[in-house]
Amino acid sequence: MLRIGLTGGIASGKTAVAAMLRDHECPVLEADPIGHELLEPGQAAYDEVVKEFGPSILDPAGKVNRRKLGAVVFADPVRREKLNQILHPKILEVIRNWFAALDQPDGPPFAIVEAALIVEANFHKDLDKLVVCWCTPQQQIERLQERGLTADQARLRISAQLPMEEKRKMADATIDCSSTMERTEEQVASLIPLLAEWAGEKPAKL
Repeated sequence: MLRIGLTGGIASGKTAVAAMLRDHECPVLEADPIGHELLEPGQAAYDEVVKEFGPSILDPAGKVNRRKLGAVVFADPVRREKLNQILHPKILEVIRNWFAALDQPDGPPFAIVEAALIVEANFHKDLDKLVVCWCTPQQQIERLQERGLTADQARLRISAQLPMEEKRKMADATIDCSSTMERTEEQVASLIPLLAEWAGEKPAKL
């Protein structure tokens, strides 16, 4: 089974592309919800994160407030790296177990993991192919502002990741998410036969 990474910069359109791939019945695992679950009370990363960052990141119910945590780590590269050291190994373990469970004789020819930091975490070395979603930096800022961040906060989060152009250089295929959703859907539809070809399958009729 071919193991494919789907990545891109923050707010680059990769989550929308992942949803479109699922609509084509491709097996897709999103990494963000895994990280969120790991931060829940009683889960694998909760105690470590609270010990490292203190009770100020918690809400009144004792849950990790991701907005507060984000404000801390995106303002301080050292603290951000510490959070990554806690979360990344646990997230990657879940992803590897997911791939292993699907990699059966009657399983799918390929499976896709969608995550922002595939390259930054060096996980691309575990994968067979990499698909990178991209848009313009200004679109990233505008999309993050629509999510409630200021322009300065958006720039901080963008700068915390590998530049989009660097990721595109590492890609086996790219999806341009700078235009309309319809144009993105067309590119995703064209990507499906390529994924099947990579996996040694006959391209499906779309």
